Amino acid sequence: MSKLKNIIFDLGAVLLDIDYDKTARAFHQLGYTNFEEMYSKFKGNNIFNDFETGHISNPEFYKYMLEAGNGLITEMDIRNAWNSMLLDFRVGSIRYLPELSQRFRIFLLSNTNAVHQVAFENKFLAQIGSRPLREYFTQAYFSHEIGFRKPDAAIFEFVLADAAIAAEETLFVDDIPANTEVARGLGFHIHTLLPGERIENLDYDLISS
Repeated sequence: MSKLKNIIFDLGAVLLDIDYDKTARAFHQLGYTNFEEMYSKFKGNNIFNDFETGHISNPEFYKYMLEAGNGLITEMDIRNAWNSMLLDFRVGSIRYLPELSQRFRIFLLSNTNAVHQVAFENKFLAQIGSRPLREYFTQAYFSHEIGFRKPDAAIFEFVLADAAIAAEETLFVDDIPANTEVARGLGFHIHTLLPGERIENLDYDLISS
């Protein structure tokens, strides 16, 4: 019998569809010819890392992006381009969470930033229209709020301590192998969600056996 007690879900490409290329194209249209060098799904320069760990503010982020631009763009242009990667929530997956929470304590752990958080929380309420995203989880952890980001081991250690849970009793679900491999090394059960997979179709007993 599974000893699984907790599940930690990533947000992007797990519960919320993401298109990083859409943001790259939007910034290209604004005149940023080297955006891919500045930021990608798997790595970013210090500004983006600092933004995702809460070490720089929204005004500082916009100031950096304005200075890197062509002088003809606005903060609204940057915000719209930055948020364009956020697509729709996976409604079936969200509706499955209350059922799953009857068997396990469920958590959310996302690399994100303050600008994206406002956008996806508003999108969630507009699309799902029931209660805020956080209320679907025992606890939601966002990198910019806690000062750590995946795949650093420190973020997993923070969650284990804060939630008072054990890694060997916890499943971590993410779409990026670098993140799940670090979690595996810390003793978590892991599942790297593949394109086309949905959390409502996973066999949680099998994964954790």
